[in-house]
Amino acid sequence: MTLDISKYPTLALANTPQELRTLPKDVLPKLCEELRTYLLNSVSQSSGHLASGLGTVELTVALHYVYETPFDRLIWDVGHQAYPHKILTGRREAMPTIRQKDGLHPFPWREESEYDTLSVGHSSTSISAALGMAICASKEGKSRKVVSVIGDGAITAGMAFEAMNHAGDLHPDMLVILNDNEMSISENVGALNNHLAQLLSGHFYTSIREGGKRVLSGLPPIKEFAKKTEEHLKGMVVPGTLFEELGFNYIGPVDGHDVIELAKTLKNMRELKGPQFLHIMTKKGKGYEQAEKDPIGYHAVPKFDPNGTSLPKNNGALPTYSKVFGDFLCDMAALDPKLLAITPAMREGSGMVAFSKAYPEQYFDVAIAEQHAVTLATGMAISDYHPIVAIYSTFLQRGYDQLIHDVAIMDLPVMFAIDRAGLVGADGQTHQGAFDLSFLRCIPNMVIMTPSDENECRQMLYTGHQHSGPSAVRYPRGTGTGAELQHQFTALAMGKGRIIRQGKKVAILNFGALLPHAQTAAETLDATLADMRFVKPLDEALIRELAQQHDVLVTLEENAIAGGAGAGVIEFLMKEKLLKPTLNLGLPDHFIHQGTQNELHAELGLDAAGIEQAIRDYMQ
Repeated sequence: MTLDISKYPTLALANTPQELRTLPKDVLPKLCEELRTYLLNSVSQSSGHLASGLGTVELTVALHYVYETPFDRLIWDVGHQAYPHKILTGRREAMPTIRQKDGLHPFPWREESEYDTLSVGHSSTSISAALGMAICASKEGKSRKVVSVIGDGAITAGMAFEAMNHAGDLHPDMLVILNDNEMSISENVGALNNHLAQLLSGHFYTSIREGGKRVLSGLPPIKEFAKKTEEHLKGMVVPGTLFEELGFNYIGPVDGHDVIELAKTLKNMRELKGPQFLHIMTKKGKGYEQAEKDPIGYHAVPKFDPNGTSLPKNNGALPTYSKVFGDFLCDMAALDPKLLAITPAMREGSGMVAFSKAYPEQYFDVAIAEQHAVTLATGMAISDYHPIVAIYSTFLQRGYDQLIHDVAIMDLPVMFAIDRAGLVGADGQTHQGAFDLSFLRCIPNMVIMTPSDENECRQMLYTGHQHSGPSAVRYPRGTGTGAELQHQFTALAMGKGRIIRQGKKVAILNFGALLPHAQTAAETLDATLADMRFVKPLDEALIRELAQQHDVLVTLEENAIAGGAGAGVIEFLMKEKLLKPTLNLGLPDHFIHQGTQNELHAELGLDAAGIEQAIRDYMQ
């Protein structure tokens, strides 16, 4: 997007942070105004994360104005809020390509820019990385500064506090900025979010407040003054207590949208020694009324008209797998009062909004705390309840030890509804659900199901919910095939697949939602097609039958080939001495970049044409 200098005269003077730092301080508000407008116009054309970046415009400008980036290290937690950072660090013209195949990465990415100190995508890693850099900066002796920017959602994760606790002990020179917009992807929950209320009701604050009231009780004319004094006391006594106890020098909260004052504060703090903590207050979606009113809806947006009043609707579109799961929860909860559903701050993305409103006593949002989510389910299962952990494939990786140690070893009936399995598309390497079949398949006691359409997903969720041990149903992002949903629940036979099409010579063993592509290829090749349904336990009888009746077996999955479902098929064939040529199709042994799901399927040979060609090549 070529910059219109007449529309963005100040932004045109800040092509790099070095140019930004030459500007007089009094033009920074104008720069922020233009940057915010450019961001809105850019993302409305490209799609992407919007509301978070709108809220961090002033902070981004102030940081690059005060700190000598890229020599000074600037680390954005998660990276949803880093679009303004990309615009100011030489990537402005490429912004229309963000999240698209061969375009800008959706998050800060080291390979893309020297200003991107840490490649990110998952939350709550910034303080740990910043501490490591601060330790090394001290060893360098070059006065390099290190800044971590973390949101009020990301700071709810235990890893953030582990890092702060360690920093408080080591006492390095570093700055942590808490961007407090009172809104993570879903609304923040938990004790940390209620920290203010807890301290205000505590003995320390109460004793000060009551003492003040006694002093002021005989002075009716200054009742209003007393009220303001109490409000000031809340700000003075409370917000920094937790962080001071962790060893940080707390400053704030300050207005995160006053760029000049923010720059002054950062300049002062840049020279302070030891771990510093700056608490800024911002508004997610700042400057764009629709995003301010609906920061969740405008967190990540499709292409839209910025002059319109709402985002485009997918009227008439097929239901997503997430909605199928959400509807299952509502229907199942009506039958099972012991059903309890858990999400790590992904209510909207996991399709749980309706359930959370209809069954609030059975719904638990644990904030960004995947490890806790899994072991919370353990306690519920031990108590004879029926927990379901709704979690994205890429985020389940963070709870892997808990899944093994706290669920599988005790063979507890916890079901994992694994959303965004396989290729998620535009969010790139950090969000592709490429590994769950591989890391789940090796765990004893697990049952793993891969639905090939929406109704299969619904019935597998029911099957897992009825199972007496740990189970997982993994399903992709987006819409399904339009399969008719059967309202009545039917448990599937454990470990049994189904034949979709009978053919000759070649048998395709499909695991999951690539079935429509496999069906097209099978018809062209006159191949047999089996929908295996279960990755664990495998339908060994069906595999044996297919191996005996065909010349070649082909396994198909939207998961890493290494250790995946196809590897399980080969392990069985070797154990049974069924020596049969077998082609494994799936995700290759490298991290998959961003692009649409269709583009990536075509590139990786997982669409119908790619599957057909791979089989023909193997047969030759």
